Amino acid sequence: MPTAVTTELVSARSVIGSTLAELGAAHPDLWVLTPDIGGSLGEFRAGFPDRFVDVGLAEQACVGIAAGLAYDGKTPVVFGMLPFLSMRALEQIRTDVCYPNLPVKIVGSHGGLVGNGGSTHYAVEDIALMLALTNMTVTSVADPLMVGEVLRASMDLDGPIYVRIGVGKADPIIYEPGTVHVKIGKGIVAREGRDLTIMAHGTTVHQALQAAELLAAEGIDARVIDMFTIKPLDEELVLACAAETGAIVVVEDHLAYGGLGSRVADLLMDRGAGGVAFERLGIPPVYAGFGPDAALREKHGYGLSQTVAAARRLAAQKEARR
Repeated sequence: MPTAVTTELVSARSVIGSTLAELGAAHPDLWVLTPDIGGSLGEFRAGFPDRFVDVGLAEQACVGIAAGLAYDGKTPVVFGMLPFLSMRALEQIRTDVCYPNLPVKIVGSHGGLVGNGGSTHYAVEDIALMLALTNMTVTSVADPLMVGEVLRASMDLDGPIYVRIGVGKADPIIYEPGTVHVKIGKGIVAREGRDLTIMAHGTTVHQALQAAELLAAEGIDARVIDMFTIKPLDEELVLACAAETGAIVVVEDHLAYGGLGSRVADLLMDRGAGGVAFERLGIPPVYAGFGPDAALREKHGYGLSQTVAAARRLAAQKEARR
């Protein structure tokens, strides 16, 4: 099992920049494109200026150019802000990238209620949109060091991938380097537990681990799953958690319906595991407003205190059934 760290802070954007520079040296067909969000891409731009394209604030054009490069045998990475990449360029991602199943990598920041930019600058519907697209692999990465591993692993994918991070400026390292095996399509058991399972992705993984520590002080043993790949979902792991713990809480920095919670609920019902105690926590159908990340999560019902409360409820339900 991975060793949790959660104290040291690292910029995920810087990791993305250095990893792309490393990959650029190893893969001469790798191109990097950005819609004017290239501050962390300086190392790649300096090393490979003929393979770096900044189109300005034009996400649709950025994705369209990436698709054209992929048709020409290149491996393009588009890096930008996800509120705009996921919605403004949705038609281009669907028709120009996913329809022909091109190896374009959509990588970006500001997934969830992060950055205090207000509702126009929060990507809260993005996972639901990407999950709906045929051929798209969907990831949401919590650990800033792990995002580099996801990018490296993505080089072997034939089709497109969506890589979501939070703000990406000061992110807690979740795992001791070298203690976690990153495989796209497989979740990570971040903490073992027998009484219930908390599933999370992205910014809520750290919160889930904090909740598990608080629950442990009450005698509730919570397993934590970092479901960094949401599509394809690690069905084997979800079903094992359902069978072994009998209760699942999903907490995510995304609309409560349409993301990981919906995928897990669908799987449980489709496989006849409907007797599992289940609760989902996420953003309600509101425009969230301004505020620090943790405060917005608490305000909208999926913060640390609500995660602990949901786990208590499910543990009580299990106890009542005995």
